Amino acid sequence: MTWEVFNVIGTIAFAISGAIVAMEEEYDILGVYILGIVTAFGGGVVRNLLIGVPVSAIWEQGVLFQLALFVMTAVFLFPNNVLKHWTKWGNFTDAIGLAAFAIQGALYATNMNHPLSAVIVAAVLTGSGGGIIRDVLAGRKPLVLRSEIYAAWAILAGLAIGLGIAKSPIQLYVLFAIIVTFRVLSYTYKWRLPNRTLKARSY
Repeated sequence: MTWEVFNVIGTIAFAISGAIVAMEEEYDILGVYILGIVTAFGGGVVRNLLIGVPVSAIWEQGVLFQLALFVMTAVFLFPNNVLKHWTKWGNFTDAIGLAAFAIQGALYATNMNHPLSAVIVAAVLTGSGGGIIRDVLAGRKPLVLRSEIYAAWAILAGLAIGLGIAKSPIQLYVLFAIIVTFRVLSYTYKWRLPNRTLKARSY
């Protein structure tokens, strides 16, 4: 039941995120649907490929597809004065999708008795895979590659679940809240991981 809840939360959040990005890039309604679908389900497809689940399993989620289509249609039909405020929440809905799908992916791998390394990979790919595909299709630098901390929070989810720190539904929901909070803080306060550049400095 907990797995299904996070699946629904992640699908809704990423469908909204994909639709908002598509409208920011001035795509037509077909583009909105395509970007929203790949954002909501792309991470799950990549995860399935790597942990040995048939990709065709994605088509068994008919209800989630319908839910995603409904959400994207609703966002597309919202008045412009409402959407102007919604675009400010794009990073927030993406944070919710990241947390929900990272936990869901980790649970998926754990239920298949995969080792910790596979649990972490499943968390990262499920949490960020859809967003990467969305940003590439929108011609943007993927969030996971930007300076603000992003994928590290998915790794945190994989570690917590793979090591058995978060097991019960309450613990998983607390973990969800923690990841969303840290992701919001990281883009609000520009938290960054160490990086180097090979570009020559201009003086």
